[in-house]
Amino acid sequence: MDASTMLFVAVSAIIFLAVALKQLLSGLILTPQLKNERPAARLPPGSTGLPLLGDMLRLISAYRLPNPELFIHEHIVARHGAMSTTHLLGERAVFSADPSFNRLVLSGDGRAADTSYPSSVATLLGARSVLVTRGPAHKGLHALALALARLGYPALPPLVARVDRLVLAAMAQWEPGETIRLVDEAKKIAMSINIKHLLSIEPGPWSESLRCEFNAISDGLVSLPFPLASLLPFTNYGKALKARKNVALALQEVVRKRMDEKAMDAGADGETAAGKKGKDMVDLLLEADGGSFSMEQMVDFCVNLLAAGYDTTSLTMTLAVKFLTETPTALAQLREEHDSIRKGKGENQSLQWSDYRSMAFTQCVINETLRVGNIVNGVLRRANTDIHFKDYIIPKGYKIFASFRAVHLSNEHYENARTFHPWIWQSKNRTCQHPTCSLPLVVALVGAQAMSLRELLSRFSSIIFWDEAEEDKVVFFPTTRTLKGYPINVRLRSGSIS
Repeated sequence: MDASTMLFVAVSAIIFLAVALKQLLSGLILTPQLKNERPAARLPPGSTGLPLLGDMLRLISAYRLPNPELFIHEHIVARHGAMSTTHLLGERAVFSADPSFNRLVLSGDGRAADTSYPSSVATLLGARSVLVTRGPAHKGLHALALALARLGYPALPPLVARVDRLVLAAMAQWEPGETIRLVDEAKKIAMSINIKHLLSIEPGPWSESLRCEFNAISDGLVSLPFPLASLLPFTNYGKALKARKNVALALQEVVRKRMDEKAMDAGADGETAAGKKGKDMVDLLLEADGGSFSMEQMVDFCVNLLAAGYDTTSLTMTLAVKFLTETPTALAQLREEHDSIRKGKGENQSLQWSDYRSMAFTQCVINETLRVGNIVNGVLRRANTDIHFKDYIIPKGYKIFASFRAVHLSNEHYENARTFHPWIWQSKNRTCQHPTCSLPLVVALVGAQAMSLRELLSRFSSIIFWDEAEEDKVVFFPTTRTLKGYPINVRLRSGSIS
């Protein structure tokens, strides 16, 4: 038995014991609520599998394979259909590979289902974060996030120039012929852009220190929380708890400083500091609900948005480059698009918003990377009420796992679904017959994040030649990522970065 298998068995045993203990302490070990289910409720077919754990261990085993969707489609969908009933984490749950149902439970109004993430998510991202709040509180935070996404649009030329400057500054650090781990470099760029756009802070030692803390938080989000973890700082979860505390303290100082600036502006004539630099995330939070947000609410919101833009942007960039490397015709077309856009510009002239809007094939590449890569494999929800869907009724309180991967990589919805083929997003060649299949757009990037991703692909493909330094592969457990961070050898196309 190799080390990886031994670790998997150990983790599985811990999960089983943790779930059993939770159920025992809550008096639900015999799940008496199942005996009282309304007979009128017709659940999707399925098998509850092992007591308490159900199909969880089999799903985890599948996601450790190079092709987890093979298990999903052959052992779940083929047997029970696009929706099936099982046990997940000690609860009765519905596994969904139905794009229409997934769209229903993901709808923003939250009437059908609310988020239902493990306690570690609320602990590390904050109990007041967008991901874990429900009802009116969630709607308010979601509206605030959308308002923030629109912040840059009234002043697009400065925002575009800012993103371009930060991307070029990062690439200027790469030596010709150097081997880099692309995921690390993409994370540095993503954090620099987020810190500048959201907090109006120039990248430097402070932002790099914050980035290291977010790395620890990301590792903790996919680890197993357990009692007294804070007393075991050597574990991933223990390290994440410490990092979360450090991030909170750093952001509190940023907010306090901004509050002091606003207080000084209130007693002085002339333009405010926010008016001079333009509003950012902290300004919006200080003004939200008439300035009633607590420090904890503001910090949780900042952590949530910084974390979201950090991992998604960097991983999408890394997977896009890997998929393009493996698809030379797509890479050639992408370079042709970017070379054409830059041809009429001066050597040091930044892209404009109209240039980004004309990057049609670049957007196809991003959409296809999201579909094939499945940065988010799926989401957990809990039914707020009895959900009537087709011939089924999912009772109130049931956990729901809406699987993105099962939809995106199904040959029923996409021809040769596991093949990276960005041309399917061109309307005349669109192969998916179901409008609800476009679930990558549920986790699509917005605002400066989307712009930074287009800028990264644009500058990278137009300035850099690269080849794989060593073979790498995409893995899916505990999250989607490249196993080695995708090491590549880089060299300049034009001999310099201007």
